[in-house]
Parts: sequence; C-alpha cells; structure tokens
Amino acid sequence: MTKQNLLRPCLVLFTALSVITGVVYPVAVTGVAGTLFPKQAAGSLVARDGQAVGSMLIGQNFSDPGHFWGRPSATAPQPYNGSGSSGSNLGPLNPALTDAVKARVEALRTADPGNTAPVPADLVTASASGLDPHISPEAAGYQAARVARVRGLDAAQVRQLIDAQVQRPALPFLGEPVVNVLALNLALDGLARR
Repeated sequence: MTKQNLLRPCLVLFTALSVITGVVYPVAVTGVAGTLFPKQAAGSLVARDGQAVGSMLIGQNFSDPGHFWGRPSATAPQPYNGSGSSGSNLGPLNPALTDAVKARVEALRTADPGNTAPVPADLVTASASGLDPHISPEAAGYQAARVARVRGLDAAQVRQLIDAQVQRPALPFLGEPVVNVLALNLALDGLARR
C-alpha cells in the first residue's frame, strides 16, 4: 500500500471520530441531561427572589457571625474558587497545617468565646476539593449558639432548623449525614423574613 492509500482512510477515520466524540456525543449527553435532570444539568443553582444566590454543589465563604460557616477552602486566589479546585496538600505533620488549624480554632473561639465544646474537625480542615458545600450536623450544632445569639433567636429554634436541614445517606453504609451550609443559611434568613 502506498502512503496516499493509507492517508485517505486515516483522515476519514479521524474526521468521523472527531465528529462523533467531539460533537454528536456531547450534544446527545447534554440533551438527555437537560431533559431528564434539568436542575442538575444547570448546576443545581439556588434562586432567591428570582436571583441565583449559589449552587448546592459549591461551598460559599460565609464569614458573618450571624450565618453558619462552612469548611475552610484551600482554593486560590480566593476561597471556594470553582475554577481552581484544590486541597492544601499539607500533610498531618506539616507545621503550616498545624498553624492553619490553630488559627481557625482561634477564629471560632473569638467569634463565640462562651463555647467551650470541642471544635469539630470539619470546621478547621479544608476538604480535598476546597469546594465542599457540606458540614457535619455536629459542626452546625457547634455554631448554633453563636448564630442564635447574634440573630436574637432562641437556640432551640436554631437547632430545630439544623435538624430539618440534615441530609441522610440513602443507605447508612454509603456515608455520613451532612448539612448543606447554603441551604441552612437560606432557611435561617427565611426565619427573619417571616
């Protein structure tokens, strides 16, 4: 076979596979996803008064003492940077990780000086992606007294709100219960609107 005889089938195959894998398949998957799972295909966006306020899939940097705080984010250049998902890559023996955890514990203690409970690990350590939108129910409970005090709410009412926002796994062995921080803070803001 000559080079010209080999070149033509290769170009035809290359073009056909490029069209199939680069155009047909992505359009088909996007169409099926948009039809069967429209909310998820649109990024699981959360709207309040017709405005997108966030996504249920990406954490946000809540720092106001009247809101629940999520897991720390190690993304750069700002926290919860969806285009720069990354962990800190600091090992457990790294002094920088120890210093960061100490600073986060101190910030939590400063925000709520009367709280002497042990600080849950997920409030002082970043997730592997740096974008985790969830905290444990214990981490939310740790913050309940501070949020109730700052907002002038009854602590029991805030704890009921946390309990209502706990998402349990479909099967107990598939994971731990979690609380979506954005959903919890929106529900908290909804209390003030009533």
